Parts: sequence; structure tokens; C-alpha cells
Amino acid sequence: MDSKEYQLSFEDEYLSPLAARSARSRGRARPETPCPLRTDYQRDRDRILHCNAFRRLKHKTQVFLAPRGDHYRTRLTHTLEVSQIARTIARTLRLNEDLTEAIALGHDLGHTPFGHAGERALNRACPLGFSHHLQSVRAAQRLERDGKGLNLTWEVQNGIACHSRGGGKIPLPKTLEGQAVRLADKIAYVNHDIEDAVRAEVISETDLPWETVYVLGRGKSARLTTVIRSIMENSGETLRMAPEIQAAQNQLEQFLYENVYTSPVAKGQEAKAEAMLERLYEYYCRNLEKLPDFYQELLANTPPERAVCDYIAGMTDQYAVEVYEELFIPRFWTKS
Repeated sequence: MDSKEYQLSFEDEYLSPLAARSARSRGRARPETPCPLRTDYQRDRDRILHCNAFRRLKHKTQVFLAPRGDHYRTRLTHTLEVSQIARTIARTLRLNEDLTEAIALGHDLGHTPFGHAGERALNRACPLGFSHHLQSVRAAQRLERDGKGLNLTWEVQNGIACHSRGGGKIPLPKTLEGQAVRLADKIAYVNHDIEDAVRAEVISETDLPWETVYVLGRGKSARLTTVIRSIMENSGETLRMAPEIQAAQNQLEQFLYENVYTSPVAKGQEAKAEAMLERLYEYYCRNLEKLPDFYQELLANTPPERAVCDYIAGMTDQYAVEVYEELFIPRFWTKS
């Protein structure tokens, strides 16, 4: 039995009846010759891992804008932590880890520079609207590989598109693997944002609501163990935590919104970042010929507002600043 046959046999024999199986995927928009070594979900994972948008995540904000310290999270390290937590959930429930990992690694491919501040700026500026979860699918399927896209399976696209709640407006993913990533995304950022905020001295561990510490545990490791165990013990056809665990998780997230995500210390530069991206958007909408060649080619079958969003959303924090300085900040004369 070769490697791929073993993987397919393993899925059939070991995975939960509720798990997604590679052999039963809804497939790709463009049919392809099957890989002799990898299942379709393994192939998707590898394509995401090797794509340009994934590498750019290392220079995109998670919470603290372009942090100078070596140990603050970026969008890339956030993605890796989501993947680890989601795979742990999948393993405990005997779900498809390869599908879970592919969705997790791809869930933020379309995120803007400067985190959610950048997302708010483009959504406000663009009449077509902008959301990072849909942009992540677009980045993978339309923008990567010089416009040919990664041609991901339907299940991976669905998991990426539905990984965020979007204020309760986005439906659950159709697979339990996608639901695992949706839970893992929130679990990851709540816990690692606490660590980063403590490191930045915005809060201290002792500031955390005592009732959440009592229910979830003290320290990231204890909280992750509590939450993942609760998902394992309370999930069926939908993944969920016990009500008291979910309530404590929600309370911890609310604490972060009140003390970190809206803190002038942590977020004092966000208004500047939003204003900068809005001005870049306005400039390129008025000067489409200034877009790089690839994005000008998109204009043949893409609304100009969307092509401009594609370009700006793909920027890293530093590149956005450099472009802004080139366009709007005067240079001093240096020739003697």
C-alpha cells in the first residue's frame, strides 16, 4: 500500500463518521490530475503554506502595530497557533487533521496590514465593502499564482470563508473541521493577546476577572486544556463548549475588548493607520494607472474598487508605510 492509499484507508477506518473524508470532497472548481502521494486536503495545505500571501503574514499586525519586540505575535504566528489548537481539537474528536490544518493556515491570507484597523478602513472606504474572511478566499483563489489561484477544494474554501462570526452574520462552516478552526481562532487570539498585553504592560495577569480564572484556570496552558476538553466532551454534530465554559470564554474576550483592544496605550496609533490606508485607497481609485501591472490587468474583469482593495490588502505593514511615504511625504534635497 502506497502513502496515499494508506492515508485514504486511515481516514475510512479511523476517523469519526462525522469527519470529512478526502475521497468524498466536493472537489475543485477546475479538475486536476490527482497527486500520487497526497490527498486533496494535504495538497491544499501545502499550496497554502508555500504561497506568497502566507509568507507576507509575518509582517502584518496581530494586535500591536508593527511591534519592535521579538516576541509579540504577528498575523503569521497567530495563524500557526490557530493551526495547533485546531489540530488538537480535530485529533481529540477524530476529525480530518489535514483539512483542519489547511483551513487554519489559510484563514487569514487576505488580512489587511495593521490588523482589524486596516480591515475597518477598507470596509469604510470601499462602496463594495471589505471583509478579511472573504478576501482570504479571494487571495487564494483569484490572486495567487499570478492570477491563476490555488484552486483549493470546496471544503477548504468554505472553512476559510466562514471562520469568523462576523457579528453573528456568517454561518457555521459546513464541516466540523471548519468549525474547529472557527473555535480555535477565537481561543488562540484571546489567550495569546493576553500574553502580549501582559508583555506590553497594558494589563497584568492579576487583572483578569477572577471568575474566568476560577472556571478556565490560571495561565494559557490551563485555559487551553479546559476549553479543548470542554469541546471534546460537549460536541456532536456541532462543535461547542459547555455553557459555563463558553460564558467564561466570552467574558474573557469582553475583558480584552474593554482593556486591550480599545486601550489608548495599545491602540493609540490605529487612527493614523486607518487614515493612511483610506488615503491610499482614494489615491489609487483616482489613479488606476499607478497600480502595479498585475492589478491593472485585474481591471479587465474586476471593479476598480475591488482591484484597489486587492492591492492594499496584500501589503505588509512596512510596505504600506513605504508606499504612503513615497506618495505623500516630501523628500529633502540631498545633493550638495
